Amino acid sequence: MKDILKYIVARTYRPLLVKYLSGTRTYSYKGISLEVPPQVFHPGFFFSTKLLLRYIRHENLKQKSLLELGAGSGLISVYAAQKGAKVTASDINPFSILCLKKNAETNKVTLDIIHSDLFDNIPARKFDRILINPPYYKKKPSSDAEYAWYCGEEGEYFQKLFCGLSSYIHKDSEVSMILCDGCDIEMVERFCTQHGFRMECVFRKKSLLETNYIFKIVTTT
Repeated sequence: MKDILKYIVARTYRPLLVKYLSGTRTYSYKGISLEVPPQVFHPGFFFSTKLLLRYIRHENLKQKSLLELGAGSGLISVYAAQKGAKVTASDINPFSILCLKKNAETNKVTLDIIHSDLFDNIPARKFDRILINPPYYKKKPSSDAEYAWYCGEEGEYFQKLFCGLSSYIHKDSEVSMILCDGCDIEMVERFCTQHGFRMECVFRKKSLLETNYIFKIVTTT
Protein backbone atom coordinates (compact mmCIF):
# COMPACT_ATOMS: atom_id res chain seq x y z
CA MET A 1 0.00 0.00 0.00
CA LYS A 2 2.82 2.39 0.90
CA ASP A 3 4.54 1.76 -2.44
CA ILE A 4 1.28 2.45 -4.28
CA LEU A 5 0.85 5.76 -2.47
CA LYS A 6 4.41 6.76 -3.33
CA TYR A 7 3.75 5.93 -6.97
CA ILE A 8 0.60 8.07 -6.98
CA VAL A 9 2.44 10.97 -5.39
CA ALA A 10 5.30 10.66 -7.90
CA ARG A 11 2.89 10.76 -10.83
CA THR A 12 0.52 13.50 -9.61
CA TYR A 13 1.54 15.63 -6.62
CA ARG A 14 5.30 15.81 -7.23
CA PRO A 15 5.17 17.37 -10.74
CA LEU A 16 2.76 20.04 -9.47
CA LEU A 17 5.01 20.74 -6.50
CA VAL A 18 8.11 21.03 -8.68
CA LYS A 19 6.31 23.54 -10.88
CA TYR A 20 5.10 25.54 -7.87
CA LEU A 21 8.56 25.66 -6.30
CA SER A 22 10.21 26.84 -9.50
CA GLY A 23 9.69 30.42 -8.34
CA THR A 24 10.35 32.34 -5.12
CA ARG A 25 7.55 31.73 -2.61
CA THR A 26 6.53 33.23 0.71
CA TYR A 27 5.74 30.97 3.64
CA SER A 28 4.44 31.69 7.14
CA TYR A 29 4.54 29.41 10.16
CA LYS A 30 3.84 30.24 13.81
CA GLY A 31 4.17 33.94 13.13
CA ILE A 32 7.44 33.54 11.22
CA SER A 33 7.45 34.94 7.68
CA LEU A 34 9.90 33.51 5.16
CA GLU A 35 10.83 34.13 1.56
CA VAL A 36 12.03 30.91 -0.07
CA PRO A 37 13.75 30.98 -3.49
CA PRO A 38 13.61 27.90 -5.73
CA GLN A 39 17.23 26.96 -4.97
CA VAL A 40 16.47 26.56 -1.24
CA PHE A 41 14.72 23.69 0.55
CA HIS A 42 11.12 24.71 1.26
CA PRO A 43 10.09 23.87 4.86
CA GLY A 44 6.37 23.98 4.13
CA PHE A 45 6.13 20.98 1.82
CA PHE A 46 8.35 18.47 3.62
CA PHE A 47 7.90 17.10 7.14
CA SER A 48 11.42 17.19 8.55
CA THR A 49 11.92 20.89 9.33
CA LYS A 50 8.60 21.36 11.11
CA LEU A 51 8.98 18.11 13.06
CA LEU A 52 12.38 19.19 14.34
CA LEU A 53 10.98 22.60 15.27
CA ARG A 54 8.05 21.03 17.12
CA TYR A 55 10.47 18.77 18.97
CA ILE A 56 12.38 21.74 20.44
CA ARG A 57 9.43 24.06 21.04
CA HIS A 58 9.18 23.27 24.78
CA GLU A 59 12.91 23.67 25.41
CA ASN A 60 14.25 26.66 27.28
CA LEU A 61 16.57 28.18 24.68
CA LYS A 62 17.13 31.54 26.36
CA GLN A 63 20.80 32.53 26.25
CA LYS A 64 21.83 29.14 24.89
CA SER A 65 24.32 28.97 22.03
CA LEU A 66 22.67 27.08 19.19
CA LEU A 67 24.06 25.89 15.87
CA GLU A 68 21.80 24.87 13.01
CA LEU A 69 23.74 22.97 10.35
CA GLY A 70 22.04 23.29 6.97
CA ALA A 71 19.70 26.07 8.03
CA GLY A 72 18.09 26.49 4.60
CA SER A 73 15.48 29.25 4.70
CA GLY A 74 15.98 29.72 8.44
CA LEU A 75 12.67 28.60 9.96
CA ILE A 76 14.28 26.83 12.92
CA SER A 77 17.04 29.40 13.37
CA VAL A 78 14.58 32.31 13.39
CA TYR A 79 12.34 30.47 15.86
CA ALA A 80 15.26 29.73 18.19
CA ALA A 81 16.43 33.36 18.03
CA GLN A 82 12.91 34.52 18.90
CA LYS A 83 13.09 32.27 21.97
CA GLY A 84 16.28 33.97 23.12
CA ALA A 85 18.95 31.63 21.78
CA LYS A 86 22.25 32.94 20.41
CA VAL A 87 22.00 31.34 16.99
CA THR A 88 24.62 30.42 14.41
CA ALA A 89 22.98 29.39 11.13
CA SER A 90 25.17 27.74 8.51
CA ASP A 91 24.62 26.31 5.04
CA ILE A 92 26.74 25.18 2.10
CA ASN A 93 24.29 26.69 -0.41
CA PRO A 94 25.07 30.37 -1.23
CA PHE A 95 21.40 30.95 -2.07
CA SER A 96 20.52 29.83 1.46
CA ILE A 97 22.96 32.35 2.90
CA LEU A 98 21.23 35.19 1.05
CA CYS A 99 17.86 33.77 2.07
CA LEU A 100 18.89 33.56 5.74
CA LYS A 101 20.03 37.18 5.78
CA LYS A 102 16.77 38.40 4.27
CA ASN A 103 14.57 36.28 6.53
CA ALA A 104 16.47 37.28 9.66
CA GLU A 105 15.93 40.93 8.74
CA THR A 106 12.24 40.38 7.94
CA ASN A 107 11.63 38.70 11.29
CA LYS A 108 13.82 41.17 13.20
CA VAL A 109 16.18 38.63 14.74
CA THR A 110 19.95 38.42 14.92
CA LEU A 111 21.64 35.38 13.40
CA ASP A 112 25.33 34.67 12.97
CA ILE A 113 25.14 33.43 9.38
CA ILE A 114 28.06 31.41 7.99
CA HIS A 115 28.58 29.98 4.52
CA SER A 116 30.15 26.64 5.31
CA ASP A 117 30.41 23.02 4.27
CA LEU A 118 29.51 21.56 7.66
CA PHE A 119 32.17 22.84 10.11
CA ASP A 120 34.75 24.07 7.58
CA ASN A 121 34.21 27.81 8.12
CA ILE A 122 32.69 27.77 11.61
CA PRO A 123 35.16 29.08 14.20
CA ALA A 124 36.00 26.49 16.86
CA ARG A 125 33.66 26.88 19.82
CA LYS A 126 31.39 24.73 21.98
CA PHE A 127 27.64 24.99 21.40
CA ASP A 128 24.94 24.16 23.94
CA ARG A 129 22.56 22.95 21.24
CA ILE A 130 23.12 21.63 17.71
CA LEU A 131 20.29 20.84 15.29
CA ILE A 132 20.78 18.89 12.06
CA ASN A 133 18.31 18.29 9.24
CA PRO A 134 20.75 16.54 6.90
CA PRO A 135 20.71 15.48 3.27
CA TYR A 136 20.46 11.70 3.29
CA TYR A 137 19.88 10.29 -0.20
CA LYS A 138 22.93 8.65 -1.77
CA LYS A 139 24.07 10.66 -4.76
CA LYS A 140 26.73 13.27 -5.47
CA PRO A 141 25.11 16.74 -5.50
CA SER A 142 25.35 18.41 -8.90
CA SER A 143 23.91 21.84 -7.99
CA ASP A 144 23.65 24.15 -5.01
CA ALA A 145 20.04 23.08 -4.41
CA GLU A 146 20.92 19.38 -4.43
CA TYR A 147 23.10 19.74 -1.33
CA ALA A 148 19.83 19.79 0.63
CA TRP A 149 18.99 16.30 -0.61
CA TYR A 150 22.11 14.26 -1.37
CA CYS A 151 24.82 13.14 1.04
CA GLY A 152 27.26 11.77 -1.54
CA GLU A 153 27.45 8.37 -3.15
CA GLU A 154 29.01 6.80 -0.05
CA GLY A 155 27.40 9.03 2.60
CA GLU A 156 30.40 11.37 2.72
CA TYR A 157 28.30 14.06 4.41
CA PHE A 158 27.84 11.91 7.53
CA GLN A 159 31.47 10.81 7.62
CA LYS A 160 32.49 14.48 7.67
CA LEU A 161 29.76 15.44 10.14
CA PHE A 162 30.77 12.96 12.82
CA CYS A 163 34.47 13.51 12.19
CA GLY A 164 34.14 17.20 13.10
CA LEU A 165 31.37 17.16 15.69
CA SER A 166 33.46 16.59 18.82
CA SER A 167 35.23 19.95 18.41
CA TYR A 168 31.90 21.81 18.74
CA ILE A 169 30.32 20.20 21.78
CA HIS A 170 30.93 20.21 25.53
CA LYS A 171 29.86 17.58 28.06
CA ASP A 172 26.35 19.01 28.40
CA SER A 173 25.70 19.80 24.74
CA GLU A 174 22.54 18.41 23.15
CA VAL A 175 22.68 17.31 19.52
CA SER A 176 19.55 16.32 17.57
CA MET A 177 19.31 15.00 14.02
CA ILE A 178 16.25 14.04 11.98
CA LEU A 179 16.21 11.18 9.45
CA CYS A 180 13.53 9.20 7.63
CA ASP A 181 13.09 5.53 6.76
CA GLY A 182 13.93 6.29 3.14
CA CYS A 183 17.60 6.73 3.96
CA ASP A 184 20.36 4.32 4.94
CA ILE A 185 20.10 4.67 8.72
CA GLU A 186 22.48 1.74 9.29
CA MET A 187 25.15 3.58 7.32
CA VAL A 188 24.63 6.75 9.37
CA GLU A 189 24.85 4.76 12.60
CA ARG A 190 28.06 3.13 11.39
CA PHE A 191 29.76 6.48 10.79
CA CYS A 192 28.40 7.72 14.10
CA THR A 193 29.91 4.77 16.01
CA GLN A 194 33.25 5.03 14.20
CA HIS A 195 33.74 8.53 15.58
CA GLY A 196 32.80 7.84 19.19
CA PHE A 197 29.08 8.61 19.21
CA ARG A 198 25.83 6.70 19.36
CA MET A 199 22.35 7.50 18.07
CA GLU A 200 19.35 7.29 20.42
CA CYS A 201 15.90 7.52 18.83
CA VAL A 202 13.88 9.96 20.95
CA PHE A 203 10.95 10.67 18.62
CA ARG A 204 9.21 9.06 15.65
CA LYS A 205 6.36 10.25 13.46
CA LYS A 206 4.70 8.04 10.88
CA SER A 207 2.84 9.41 7.87
CA LEU A 208 1.24 7.70 4.89
CA LEU A 209 4.46 7.95 2.90
CA GLU A 210 7.29 7.72 5.41
CA THR A 211 8.39 7.54 9.01
CA ASN A 212 10.59 10.31 10.41
CA TYR A 213 12.93 9.79 13.36
CA ILE A 214 14.68 12.27 15.61
CA PHE A 215 17.92 10.96 17.06
CA LYS A 216 19.87 12.28 19.99
CA ILE A 217 23.60 12.07 19.29
CA VAL A 218 25.48 11.02 22.42
CA THR A 219 29.23 10.81 22.90
CA THR A 220 30.61 7.46 24.02
CA THR A 221 34.16 8.60 24.80
